[in-house]
Amino acid sequence: YTDLLDPGFATGLADHAAAVAERYPWVMDWTPVNEPVTTARFAALYGHWYPHQRDEASFWIALLNQIDGTRLAMRAVRRINPTARLIQTEDLGRTYATVEVRDQAAFDNVRRWMSWDLLCGRVVPGHPLWRRVSGFGLEERLRTIADDPCPPDVIGVNHYLTSDRFLDHRVASYPAGCRGDNGRQRFVDVEAVRVLQPPVGGLGGALREAWQRYGIPLAVTEVHNGSTREEQMRWMLGAWQTAERLRDEGVDVRAVTSWALLGSKGWNTLLTSPGLYEPGAYDVSGGKPRATALVPLLQNLSGMEPGEFHPVLQGHGWWQRPIRLHHAAVSRPARAREHVEDASGSRESAAPILIVGATGTLGGALAAACRHRDLHHVVTGRDELDLSDAASIGRTLDRYKPWSVINAAGWVRVDEAETQEQACFEANAAGAARLARACAERGIHSSSFSSDLVFGQEGTRPYRESDRPAPRSAYGRSKAAMEDAAAALPGKHLIVRT
Repeated sequence: YTDLLDPGFATGLADHAAAVAERYPWVMDWTPVNEPVTTARFAALYGHWYPHQRDEASFWIALLNQIDGTRLAMRAVRRINPTARLIQTEDLGRTYATVEVRDQAAFDNVRRWMSWDLLCGRVVPGHPLWRRVSGFGLEERLRTIADDPCPPDVIGVNHYLTSDRFLDHRVASYPAGCRGDNGRQRFVDVEAVRVLQPPVGGLGGALREAWQRYGIPLAVTEVHNGSTREEQMRWMLGAWQTAERLRDEGVDVRAVTSWALLGSKGWNTLLTSPGLYEPGAYDVSGGKPRATALVPLLQNLSGMEPGEFHPVLQGHGWWQRPIRLHHAAVSRPARAREHVEDASGSRESAAPILIVGATGTLGGALAAACRHRDLHHVVTGRDELDLSDAASIGRTLDRYKPWSVINAAGWVRVDEAETQEQACFEANAAGAARLARACAERGIHSSSFSSDLVFGQEGTRPYRESDRPAPRSAYGRSKAAMEDAAAALPGKHLIVRT
């Protein structure tokens, strides 16, 4: 076992790297340590990760140990594979601040480069942090690193919606959980996207800064947004388009990476306690990898024209809309064009989600969710789409040409269904089947809502999808008939049991 403050960390990592290279000599690209500055902050400055230190001296020692580990590991790997490349990753954002805490922001904006500055041999006398780091008794180590640098072959930029930060001295204006200090001043540290107006430079700004500073080829090595599926897709598409735009400007961006391919767990708590699972391109929460809508997007990004993108990509990500602001907006100096809201991508031209059941509680809730998520949608009432009339269904589908239909209509009065079973069956089974059939004929995805009453009795455990329905009520029988009808149709049909 080891830790970031172990004097043997670097040599131990080099020994391990040599063993891996001997076993896999064909591997060309290596990242011995991911995000050294970020890892040192969380483990030795903030105390989140082992060895849970909270002092600046430990931070610098942890960082230098990781840099030495990277240098020695690459030396060991290249003895076996001389052409091996170092892909050095780091979380790269920018810190903004009110005037009162600008010195802290200035320090943060220099410290963020230290992984790459050290590996490139730039931390020498005259570097903004030379005297500070040397003051912890580390001058000789800095000289050793500068005399034998290990510049990255590719700089890997990891940028998240939380990477750009804003420091504000007005602590009373924010929740207590945002407040902190540096030993001299109290301030809040919040995501810049949640407070600054207009929005900051984001991924494009980070890539430009890295290119201008080093002139080394770049890759976007982590692209992930822990959110709803369409927001994940919008974030990925935005990263790809940013990379393409910068390449057109002459910035050498080599790759964009979907991370994590199989999702990740616990990052909503920074791995300090059991956390949530966030799907990636594949969702493994069901026990085996299931391709999400990110997969076809990733498979076709390089050859797709804007008109070929999934309809949800016509909407704007939450970081581009007013809902991004969690605190009172703070204006920042910006060029005039940055204050103009991006109106690209007309949702009205995109295929909508069609919600059947305008007057019901469920239909209203679904429409509200679509508005919040900037999903173009249409809600129809019975006067426009009558589930008892196949012609009415066909006309409405042909008029709106939706990419997905959600059936939120139907009979909801469970007790009354016992005396009006025919009417209940017409609404919940026959009508729903007509709608699903019309969707299948047009290649439209459909979603319908069923009920746990298809089982009809209390179980000794939670119901599973594979459990055999055995309804004991008229309402349950109507929903079971709907399920059977939808399952017999070709195409894509989702049934949600509630």
